[in-house]
Amino acid sequence: MDGAANEDIRRRIRTIPDFPKPGIQFRDITTLLLDPEGLSLSVERMLEQVEGEIDLVAGIEARGFVFAPAIALALGAGVLLIRKDGKLPGATIAEDYALEYGSDRITIHADACAPGAKVLLVDDLIATGGTARAAVRLLRKAGATVEQAAFVIDLPDLGGAEALRSDGIRVSALVAFDGD
Repeated sequence: MDGAANEDIRRRIRTIPDFPKPGIQFRDITTLLLDPEGLSLSVERMLEQVEGEIDLVAGIEARGFVFAPAIALALGAGVLLIRKDGKLPGATIAEDYALEYGSDRITIHADACAPGAKVLLVDDLIATGGTARAAVRLLRKAGATVEQAAFVIDLPDLGGAEALRSDGIRVSALVAFDGD
């Protein structure tokens, strides 16, 4: 979907300059979430981009958790939570990924995904793609088939969507913001 078609969604996203550090233009979806029509339109339009049957919608902590259940309900799918390390009880599998300074780890329950399950990855924003790419690796490690990812916002200058595409993922986003 082209960005002009989603100008109504773009207008509901607030930009906060110099957060969390100088030079960053933070794209804040809390204003979108406060608006029932904006939230509903976002979910509907993300759903329009989904192709084929989906068994699970995987939401990345934390804002992916907002969109994943609504999308999953509409698709008749379950919700799989991708959490930061140490947040899930019981047996988990994990994937490490690089940050600007250091690394981080995401996890899912070891039994959260049956081999061959068709999984849609969902989050609010794709920037550099580090977390999303780690999520794809983690889901594939669990035996999932991951071919699609849906986001509200893409920051194309940071290259995350292109990196996901190079991993064989069809990426959709409702709006794009140039710059970071």
